[in-house]
Amino acid sequence: MNTVISRDGTAIAYERVGDGPAVILVDGALCHRASGPARPLAARLAERFTVYAYDRRGRGDSGDAATYAVQREVEDLEALVAEAGGRVHLYGISSGAVLALDAVAAGLDVDRLAVYEPPFVVDDSRAPIGPEYPEQLRALLAADRRADAVRLFMRQVGLPRVIVALMRVLPAWKQLKAVAHTLPYDAALTVDFQRGTPLDPERWSAVGVPVLVGCGGKSPAWMRTGTAALAALLPDARSCVLPGQTHMVSPKALGPVLSDFFTERIPAAI
Repeated sequence: MNTVISRDGTAIAYERVGDGPAVILVDGALCHRASGPARPLAARLAERFTVYAYDRRGRGDSGDAATYAVQREVEDLEALVAEAGGRVHLYGISSGAVLALDAVAAGLDVDRLAVYEPPFVVDDSRAPIGPEYPEQLRALLAADRRADAVRLFMRQVGLPRVIVALMRVLPAWKQLKAVAHTLPYDAALTVDFQRGTPLDPERWSAVGVPVLVGCGGKSPAWMRTGTAALAALLPDARSCVLPGQTHMVSPKALGPVLSDFFTERIPAAI
């Protein structure tokens, strides 16, 4: 494990594998290096790239600060890009996709950006997530009801109640509760884009690099609609639907697509 120091003094833990152009992976909610898709995906990409998987602040081996702001997470990525030598490829999934978009729009030194299923609710294909959601999370966490915060998150993203109930008896439940305090961070990144209204066409207009916007062929219609809406408004974007995949995308299916995109081999639309 290695660390970089972000602008506010927070230590951000990361690991590096492979050899070649640098790729940084940005996790979604409740995930970090020891619990989530980053390590398996890094292993898939390591034959052609130097891959940086890191723990977003507050998770795993990374530090945290007394207060949260999205800008601090952008600065964490800036520190990682500098550590990687500058001018990297960037991949983000779910809320991590929104963070990646925000970071590139803010001027992060990125060559190519790939995002997978940012959780945008842009029409009436599912119920919107209300603006009260972040405060509900904070109230539960302030009362040390970490399990309830995780359950609330899972219900908001659309998991059936039976699946949420089943999760409680799985070994991963303890890991999820351990990072429940970071759920408001993800909510801060996403809640403005989950209200059932169209995306602001100017929101990421400064993202001038090539962007691959991916989604799963078996993902819910609202998520596929949201990713299509994002691809339509970015200046230089192409869409990719991975057959048979869902939000829990397989590194085996995703790895070759990212590899081709980062080496400019992907067609204009697939």
